[in-house]
Order: sequence, then C-alpha cells, then structure tokens
Amino acid sequence: MAMRFCILGSGSSGNAALLVTEGARVLVDAGFSARKLSGLLAAVGESLERIDAIFLTHEHGDHSAGIEGLKKYPHIRVFANAATARAVQAGLGHKPDWQLFETGASFRFRDLEVESFSVPHDAQEPVGFRFSAGRADDLFAPRRSLAFLTDLGHAPQHVREHIRACEVVVVEANHCPELLKADSKRPWSTKQRISGRHGHLSNETARELLADVASPQWRRIYLTHLSRDCNSADAVLTALAPVRAALAACEFHVVSPGETAPFYDLA
Repeated sequence: MAMRFCILGSGSSGNAALLVTEGARVLVDAGFSARKLSGLLAAVGESLERIDAIFLTHEHGDHSAGIEGLKKYPHIRVFANAATARAVQAGLGHKPDWQLFETGASFRFRDLEVESFSVPHDAQEPVGFRFSAGRADDLFAPRRSLAFLTDLGHAPQHVREHIRACEVVVVEANHCPELLKADSKRPWSTKQRISGRHGHLSNETARELLADVASPQWRRIYLTHLSRDCNSADAVLTALAPVRAALAACEFHVVSPGETAPFYDLA
C-alpha cells in the first residue's frame, strides 16, 4: 500500500479528509466537531484513536473546528504554520501538540513526505499541501503523490507546479458565478469576497487551472468545497466538460456537501 485517501466531508459546513499510508494515518483539516469526526471515521472503518496527526490548511472554522474537541486525544499532533496555529490557539481551551512548519517548507512525518505551499485566501497564512509516499523502485509500494488545495481565489504559477506531478489532485470548485450572482441570501460584500482573488475558485476558474496544467500523470481529480446554495454537481460537471474530455484517462469525482467520498487506493 502506497496511499489510501478519502474525503470525509467537504463544504462550508466542514472539511476533512483522511490519508493513510503504511506508517501513518493523518487528517487534512478537521472542520467538524470531534463527535462528528468520530462518526465520519467510523463510517470508513477508522477512529480518532488511530489518527496520528492533523495537517491544517488555515484557521477558518470549517477547517479547524474539531481541534478543540481533540483534547481527549493528546497523541494527535497538529501540523500548521505559526500564523495558523496562533489563530486557532486563540479560541482553544487547551494546547494541542503543535508541530510548526514554515510555509514553503518540505518535511517528513513518518513515511510521508510533505510539501507546503502558500495559496491566496483571506486567512492568516493559508497553505496547500502535497503529500508523497512510497519509493520509485518498489513494485509493491511505488511512489505516489497527492495535492490538496481548497480555499483559494486564484492559482499562481507555483500552485500550478505543485499539482503537475501528482496522481491525485483535490481542488475546490466552490461556486457557479451565475448562481452566486442570483443568490438572495448573501450580501453584495460577501459575494465580492467569495469571487475575489483571495476568495474561492469558481467552476470556471477551476476548469481554467486544470486545463492549463493538464498533467498526463493525473489519475483522479476531486472537485470539492461546493457551495450548497450557489453550486451543484451538475453545474461543476457541465463547466468542466471540456477538460474532462481532454483528460479522458483521468477520473473526475465531484464531492457534494454532506457526501463522504469512499477510499481511493493509490497502489
């Protein structure tokens, strides 16, 4: 086994994903309560007792809300840059086992190689991650990699380079511009923030990013962080039809709000 991956939940109400290797079980973000995380993990045959670490992309509650409840699990290490850790710690009643890294740094955790990179979003110091495990010369556990980036208003060149040489890419397709424009629940200022260069990727900007990179190494693309009110799986698939046709060998999986995407094995 080189890597197993599943998305436990994705959307404005919470975000968390599970990455499993031979030597580690880690969460990418923990945007649900500890009780909810426990239930989501149990549904895929895992538990918080077995989780080794959490990697936080940024401090917003839909990515970090579960950290407070994890005081019952002191063995779990929490990886974040200093700005994110400070912002999350300010709302906690306990001190997690923070493992601080500098944005842009590469480091190891057990058998995982982790690369962090900055992304443009309206948070303290948001990051994306690229996770790699396995060895190029191992037929039974070959080297595999996964890029994880949600919550970004646009994709600078360095982001494009980080997702190019991966088998799996997790990227947001947050909103349909027309549905966002027509939405009556959100004030104009919120719509401007969402659609701005430090907000969220629309279906069209996600398509542009994927079409621009279009790596032949990609095996699966997850489209995540869909707005419940201002997007739909059908709208995402329609917008991405040209890039899906161009990348016929790659699977595209749209993760709707409230959905748990089953395990995908990167063997």
